[in-house]
Amino acid sequence: METLVFRFENGRRKLQNHAQLVGVVSSGNLEVLVNHADLQSACEIEINTAAIGFGAIWEAVMNDFQARWQLADVRIAINDMGATPAVVSLRLDQAIEASLESTK
Repeated sequence: METLVFRFENGRRKLQNHAQLVGVVSSGNLEVLVNHADLQSACEIEINTAAIGFGAIWEAVMNDFQARWQLADVRIAINDMGATPAVVSLRLDQAIEASLESTK
């Protein structure tokens, strides 16, 4: 297993205090857990993955995700079992959309 941590400063979009879980940890998939956290307008993403050596790809996907959502005070945990970048982006978007839906 490999653990990667990314932190993005100066986000603008805050979510409510509702935790959100999407996805399933299984072959070729992943789960995403989103939580509100007091991070002084930052977003932290911790990835635990079975696919070792793909840090640059994870970084590119996380940069793209944060550029789209601009999250602030959000902590995201990802447990991965070899998901493709497209699946990672899909699950992240699902988690944030579900978080936004739960605040309506």
